[in-house]
Amino acid sequence: MPSHKDIFEIMKSGEEVRQDHPQYGQFMEVVASTIKLTAALNVSEDVSQVRELLSEIIGSKIDESTAVFAPFYINFGKHTTIGKNVFINHACSFLDLGGITIEDDVLIGPKVNLITENHPINPANRKTLICKPIVLKRNAWIGAAATILPGVTIGENAVVAAGSVVTKNVPGNTIVAGVPAKHVKDIA
Repeated sequence: MPSHKDIFEIMKSGEEVRQDHPQYGQFMEVVASTIKLTAALNVSEDVSQVRELLSEIIGSKIDESTAVFAPFYINFGKHTTIGKNVFINHACSFLDLGGITIEDDVLIGPKVNLITENHPINPANRKTLICKPIVLKRNAWIGAAATILPGVTIGENAVVAAGSVVTKNVPGNTIVAGVPAKHVKDIA
């Protein structure tokens, strides 16, 4: 039975979102707007233009101390917050229906994927969305081509090595690496 809750609240709460939800069209309107703005962002000629367009996509002003390099891909935008002095390198993809929080001083390498969305295993329900937030705490560093999966928090000062797939929370002041990512060492 379709839920009558606000579809955006459902996404951020982690409940299943079915395509037959009565507000699914509203969700698709935001996606269409985001696609259009992302296309403009990806032909921008400087970082300030990218920052302005991304601010419009996420619905809040991104601080001038933050730099995002194009190309940059985002499917929704309204559930992302980006702190101060953040650096996001080329070719990153954010699927943010479940919410992405990037705190101050975070470094994100090229081709990083932040994926807050998943689907049920059961083929009959596979088009249903299940969303869980991602949080990158202050001063975290996400290496090139790493993938952070739904529901993961990367702790303060933590490092995710290049190419890692992170399936579980990473404590602060630690380094993780591998597929799936595992603890490598503590940061002194």
